[in-house]
Amino acid sequence: MSQPLRGGLTALAGILLVAFSAREAVSAVSPLLRPISEDIPLDAVTTGTLGMLPTAGFAVMGFVALPLLRRIQLEHLLLASILLTTLGQVGRALAGNVPAFLAFTGIAMLGIGVANVLTPPLLMKYFPDHMWIVAGLHVTLLGASTAVAAQGAIPLSNLYDWRFSIGIWAVFSAVAAVPWLVILAGKQDGARSESPPVRPHPATSAVKPWGSSIGWGAALIFAGFSSNTFAALTWLPAVLVDRGMSQETAGSMLAVYSILALPVALVVPLVVVKMPRPLPVAILFVIAFAVGYGGIIFAPPATALLWVVIAGLGQGVYSYAFTMINKRTRTQDGSGVLSGFAQGAGYALASGGPFLFGLLHDPGDGWLPSFGMLGAWLLVLLAGALMVNKPRLLEDERGQESPAQRHP
Repeated sequence: MSQPLRGGLTALAGILLVAFSAREAVSAVSPLLRPISEDIPLDAVTTGTLGMLPTAGFAVMGFVALPLLRRIQLEHLLLASILLTTLGQVGRALAGNVPAFLAFTGIAMLGIGVANVLTPPLLMKYFPDHMWIVAGLHVTLLGASTAVAAQGAIPLSNLYDWRFSIGIWAVFSAVAAVPWLVILAGKQDGARSESPPVRPHPATSAVKPWGSSIGWGAALIFAGFSSNTFAALTWLPAVLVDRGMSQETAGSMLAVYSILALPVALVVPLVVVKMPRPLPVAILFVIAFAVGYGGIIFAPPATALLWVVIAGLGQGVYSYAFTMINKRTRTQDGSGVLSGFAQGAGYALASGGPFLFGLLHDPGDGWLPSFGMLGAWLLVLLAGALMVNKPRLLEDERGQESPAQRHP
């Protein structure tokens, strides 16, 4: 196996399986809010809280992952995240009341949050010369998993019940652990299982992303796109049903919205890595979000598919955000530090987005205040993209790292 592919097929399978299992816990619920509410009363506040849990969980683990990365191997942390995600999904499917449902949802989101933070340094560790291609595949499968769970939610619920529909995805989370168990057991490469825990190099440790425009710019990008994406994953079916669409068709629309991340996910890393100043890419995605929202609010309901497609293309900014983490860092340690801070701060800032989206809506207002709030977050996203646009590296802002720590 060549050096660029030193992680081998097992690591590639592990990264892609984690990606495919990462978003199903998020998108499997919103199409089923009505049948779930028949067993567990979910009002607007509860639903808003449910929509806030992904960003809140991701934020918590963004900050918690930083000290953990100094002491624990990436692979061990990833296995812990998979365990949390699986446990949360199973517990949520068995929950008999609102507090338990929310608590287990939160556990699942904490697990996904850890995996989110670990992805950039894992790509840099296993695929240093191919990470842009693997990053594109990773984001593509994130979109695929979101779409599959959204599309399958109502049919699976009709075939069995809503508990089966949201619980079955835990199987995919459990399967995602297998390649990493193989790696750590040494079946692929015994030497790798003995590698020391990832510890920041002293020079890299001196870099404080919270004191850097790169760190805050990346955080604002995550805040801007996550507010929009997770509000849509939570509320888009409700918006479309309010406009006269059936529940099942609205669920399909959420699947369409989710899967539209796929066409751009593979292309964005390859384009962004070649652009010293990739701000135009972020601007295009912001325009897609804004145009799509305008159509969903003001255009005839019969044209909803067109506007959902346009808004869905805006999700390419997720691939842009992850690509910028490794584009603006040189080392695996720097990538982990920036990933943790950007996602911790970004998701913390955005955690109220899905919650406020529901609270801002009153019958008869056409959801205009809610989408206006998302428009404000798009401006935040643009501000962040501008802050990371200048060609420079996080490690260079404070100190010098040793040659051994340099990314090829």
